[in-house]
Amino acid sequence: MNRALPAVRLRVPTDEDAVAWHRTFDHPDVMEFHGGRSAELSVYEELTARQRRHDAERGFCLWTMLDASDRVIGFTGAQPWPQDWGPKGEIEIGWRLGREFWGQGYVTAAAGLTLERVRAAGVPSVVAMVLARNTRSIAVTRRLGMSLAEVFTTPSREEEGHCYRLVL
Repeated sequence: MNRALPAVRLRVPTDEDAVAWHRTFDHPDVMEFHGGRSAELSVYEELTARQRRHDAERGFCLWTMLDASDRVIGFTGAQPWPQDWGPKGEIEIGWRLGREFWGQGYVTAAAGLTLERVRAAGVPSVVAMVLARNTRSIAVTRRLGMSLAEVFTTPSREEEGHCYRLVL
């Protein structure tokens, strides 16, 4: 069954969004693939500030994701791959969603908007770096039309990961 995707809006993250992200992602299921525990507020303060810089310099970033009621439900977007291993120099798309919003199509809808925006900014291709056991995110990459390009072992956690790629 192919259901309609929910309405979603993306905006450049504000200072207040750091607090909203901190609250929205404060759940063990959400953080399972992001260090396993909730991050400090300062992590989100730095992240939202960095995203505002990315948007100003590149025309894209990790945007705050809002539902039809303008509630902050997560983020999605694109940024340069930040590690010194993996797809250095490439643009990675990513997403994170509050637990209560899972399974409703928000990430697929928002990631589709992300692809439109990065294509409009002149980005020729994107990657998505996903841990092999993160079946929900792998399903999103497939819905976006991405292909598995590489299987790797993460340096920090020594887990199997996948690099998905999409030519825009």
